[in-house]
Amino acid sequence: MTVQIRTPGSGNGSGRRPPAHGGPGFGPGPRGMMKGEKAKDFKGTMGKLLRYLKPYRVALIAVIIFAIASTVASIVGPKILGKATTRLYEGVVSQISGSGSIDFAYIGNILLSVLGLYLLSAVFSFAQGWIMANVSTNISYRLRKDISEKINRLPLKYYDSITHGEVLSRITNDVDTVNQTLSQSITQIITSAVTMVGVLAMMLSISWLMTLVSLIVIPLSLVAVTLIVRKSQKYFQQQQEYLGHVNGHVEEMYGGHLVVKAFNGEQKSVEQFDEYNNTLYEAAWKSQFLSGLMQPATNLIGNLGYVLVAILGGWLTIRGTISVGDIQAFIQYVRSFTQPITQLANTSNTLQQTAAAAERVFAFLEEAEEPADAMEPVKWENVKGAVEFDNVHFGYNPDKIVINDFCAMIQPGQKIAIVGPTGAGKTTMVKLLMRFYDVNSGEIRVDGNNIRDLSRHDLRDKFGMVLQDAWLYNGTIMENIRYGRPDATDEEVIAAARTARVDHYIHTLPQGYQTMLNEETTNISQGQMQLLTIARAVLSNPRILILDEATSSVDTRTEVLIQEALNNLMAGRTTFIIAHRLSTIRNADLILVMRDGDIVEQGNQEELLAKGGFYAQLYNSQFEGAADTTELGKG
Repeated sequence: MTVQIRTPGSGNGSGRRPPAHGGPGFGPGPRGMMKGEKAKDFKGTMGKLLRYLKPYRVALIAVIIFAIASTVASIVGPKILGKATTRLYEGVVSQISGSGSIDFAYIGNILLSVLGLYLLSAVFSFAQGWIMANVSTNISYRLRKDISEKINRLPLKYYDSITHGEVLSRITNDVDTVNQTLSQSITQIITSAVTMVGVLAMMLSISWLMTLVSLIVIPLSLVAVTLIVRKSQKYFQQQQEYLGHVNGHVEEMYGGHLVVKAFNGEQKSVEQFDEYNNTLYEAAWKSQFLSGLMQPATNLIGNLGYVLVAILGGWLTIRGTISVGDIQAFIQYVRSFTQPITQLANTSNTLQQTAAAAERVFAFLEEAEEPADAMEPVKWENVKGAVEFDNVHFGYNPDKIVINDFCAMIQPGQKIAIVGPTGAGKTTMVKLLMRFYDVNSGEIRVDGNNIRDLSRHDLRDKFGMVLQDAWLYNGTIMENIRYGRPDATDEEVIAAARTARVDHYIHTLPQGYQTMLNEETTNISQGQMQLLTIARAVLSNPRILILDEATSSVDTRTEVLIQEALNNLMAGRTTFIIAHRLSTIRNADLILVMRDGDIVEQGNQEELLAKGGFYAQLYNSQFEGAADTTELGKG
């Protein structure tokens, strides 16, 4: 799929995605704002941001002082320079009349004074910029750190209702928006406000009449700026929205490109992309064109002011009311006075977008966290592995219970198989056991301890998991296996790989255990990924094992080898095996048969087959199908 993004403008994509349109890769959009970049509670959000800035109040006070000093130094310059202009004019007139000469020493001193003021202004400006850059980057660091820590404290059910792109948007685009505003817009607001007040004071000190005339154009500039901003705002909002759509679509298509190709979805994907891209292009073109009109419009109105000032200034000079240098200084001040008005108008728009970004960040940070551990958690030592489910009820939504009155007693060292059709609640039971979710009612006890009375860290530290979907990260094979126990030695990692029957395969790779797995882990097969996750579980040396279709991604021969390794690993350990292939659980001590969230049968395989109940139906349907396939192969 070829991707070309045409946009004359730029913006911060929010990572938000549009509603589903069907077809591969078109997931539902997240819950972020879609219709604009205005905060719902501007005042409250800015208050939270100011509280976030509280630890930096000394630095911010210094920034304000430096900004004011820098601006004042630059404002005083034109009036002092006007004295040099006046003395030069008077000297030229005296030379022409033959009554005097130009006082170059006085003019030189004035120029040196002005140069010193401008250098001082530059130093103050550099200082406040340096301090503000440190403050803004520290704030960004804290926000990203807080978001990262918050991610680990949120309950899993939160992630059931939000997309990955939405969370990534918080830690990237939204934080970047806040960072840019803090580093640029805050100082711009200060300098613009001080410039307006200071310049107005200097203009009044020269001539109140000329000041009054020059101020006539200000309302015209404000009207022009307001009309342009109001007209362009909706296109900027649309640009932000569809930039998020484009980014989200490209992310989805890249992440699911194999599925897109497998279902011949390229054309549909390109058509959807073109729709978003064309809308983005139109919105970006209009927003940039309209915003580009602001400068010419204000310049035109400002030039009218210059004309009026020049005519009135000439008339006042003829009357001897003001000097030539004052006119020169006043014209400079008029130009300096209109610029901060435009800057403040632009900054107000930026602050709205910043408030919207900060509001989303704070909303994420204020999400309800998973219940805290007990104040004085029970220390789970001398783990035996007894597990009891006592009248457990659970639903991902309180109004839709999926586990009903679940009861089971597992003795230490038993191999427990949980079987049943898709959606019966097999994996849910394991999630409850690990406290990824808390039960609605009832209790789960390990070695007689209610798991709510244990710390989550202590509880999960006693478990080892091998999931159906193997998870590996961008790192070496050695690092991925060591994830199960970070303090393990290289020799222990290699021993775990041998137990998982993956050591031989690793040695066939050019870099062996130092082979780097790429981001998508596409440089090894799915089966080898599963073997590595089994090695990780072996290394963690858990007291209780959870195997969720642990051999589903390997071939039959490899499965036999893994089963031997797992049998050695399971010896003396309580093991929960979630299985669809019933041939893998023949040796289970207890089989729990689930249907619609309930245990409908339990016993070993011989007992369940003898009953001729639901398990027997599942078993026979699998093996009759295998027999039919064998007969077809013979034919």
